[in-house]
Amino acid sequence: MPQIIPIKELKNTSEISELCHKTEGPIFITKNGYGDMAIMSMEIYESMAQQLAMYQELELSGRQAEEGQVRGAGKSLAEMRAKYGI
Repeated sequence: MPQIIPIKELKNTSEISELCHKTEGPIFITKNGYGDMAIMSMEIYESMAQQLAMYQELELSGRQAEEGQVRGAGKSLAEMRAKYGI
Protein backbone atom coordinates (compact mmCIF):
# COMPACT_ATOMS: atom_id res chain seq x y z
CA MET A 1 0.00 0.00 0.00
CA PRO A 2 1.48 3.37 -0.96
CA GLN A 3 2.55 5.86 1.68
CA ILE A 4 0.80 9.22 1.27
CA ILE A 5 1.52 12.27 3.44
CA PRO A 6 0.52 15.94 3.22
CA ILE A 7 3.18 18.48 2.24
CA LYS A 8 3.01 20.21 5.62
CA GLU A 9 4.66 17.14 7.19
CA LEU A 10 7.85 17.71 5.16
CA LYS A 11 9.14 19.98 7.92
CA ASN A 12 9.72 16.81 10.00
CA THR A 13 12.77 15.93 7.90
CA SER A 14 14.23 13.30 10.23
CA GLU A 15 10.93 11.43 10.39
CA ILE A 16 10.46 11.68 6.62
CA SER A 17 13.99 10.37 6.05
CA GLU A 18 13.34 7.45 8.37
CA LEU A 19 10.05 6.69 6.60
CA CYS A 20 11.81 6.79 3.21
CA HIS A 21 14.31 4.19 4.37
CA LYS A 22 11.62 1.92 5.82
CA THR A 23 9.37 2.11 2.75
CA GLU A 24 10.14 -0.05 -0.29
CA GLY A 25 8.86 2.48 -2.77
CA PRO A 26 8.16 6.16 -3.21
CA ILE A 27 6.25 8.22 -0.68
CA PHE A 28 3.62 10.39 -2.30
CA ILE A 29 3.23 13.97 -1.11
CA THR A 30 -0.10 15.74 -1.44
CA LYS A 31 -0.77 19.47 -1.65
CA ASN A 32 -4.30 20.72 -1.05
CA GLY A 33 -5.51 17.12 -1.28
CA TYR A 34 -3.93 16.41 -4.68
CA GLY A 35 -0.81 14.49 -5.64
CA ASP A 36 2.16 16.84 -5.92
CA MET A 37 5.48 14.98 -5.48
CA ALA A 38 7.10 11.64 -4.75
CA ILE A 39 10.19 11.08 -2.60
CA MET A 40 12.25 7.97 -1.91
CA SER A 41 15.53 6.77 -0.45
CA MET A 42 18.63 6.79 -2.64
CA GLU A 43 18.74 2.98 -2.47
CA ILE A 44 15.22 2.66 -3.85
CA TYR A 45 15.91 5.32 -6.49
CA GLU A 46 19.08 3.57 -7.68
CA SER A 47 17.28 0.23 -7.82
CA MET A 48 14.43 1.71 -9.85
CA ALA A 49 16.90 3.47 -12.19
CA GLN A 50 18.72 0.16 -12.80
CA GLN A 51 15.43 -1.59 -13.54
CA LEU A 52 14.42 1.16 -15.96
CA ALA A 53 17.77 0.94 -17.76
CA MET A 54 17.39 -2.83 -18.05
CA TYR A 55 13.87 -2.52 -19.47
CA GLN A 56 15.08 0.07 -21.98
CA GLU A 57 17.87 -2.27 -23.09
CA LEU A 58 15.39 -5.13 -23.46
CA GLU A 59 13.06 -2.94 -25.51
CA LEU A 60 15.94 -1.89 -27.77
CA SER A 61 17.04 -5.52 -28.17
CA GLY A 62 13.51 -6.54 -29.10
CA ARG A 63 13.26 -3.82 -31.74
CA GLN A 64 16.66 -4.74 -33.16
CA ALA A 65 15.64 -8.41 -33.37
CA GLU A 66 12.39 -7.48 -35.15
CA GLU A 67 14.38 -5.40 -37.65
CA GLY A 68 16.80 -8.26 -38.28
CA GLN A 69 19.74 -6.50 -36.63
CA VAL A 70 21.11 -9.64 -35.02
CA ARG A 71 24.47 -11.38 -34.95
CA GLY A 72 25.73 -14.72 -33.83
CA ALA A 73 26.61 -15.46 -30.24
CA GLY A 74 30.11 -16.60 -31.24
CA LYS A 75 30.95 -13.21 -32.71
CA SER A 76 29.57 -11.40 -29.65
CA LEU A 77 31.55 -13.63 -27.28
CA ALA A 78 34.74 -13.12 -29.28
CA GLU A 79 34.30 -9.34 -29.09
CA MET A 80 33.66 -9.50 -25.32
CA ARG A 81 36.74 -11.70 -24.80
CA ALA A 82 38.90 -9.29 -26.79
CA LYS A 83 37.48 -6.27 -25.00
CA TYR A 84 37.82 -7.69 -21.49
CA GLY A 85 40.86 -9.91 -22.02
CA ILE A 86 39.19 -13.17 -21.09
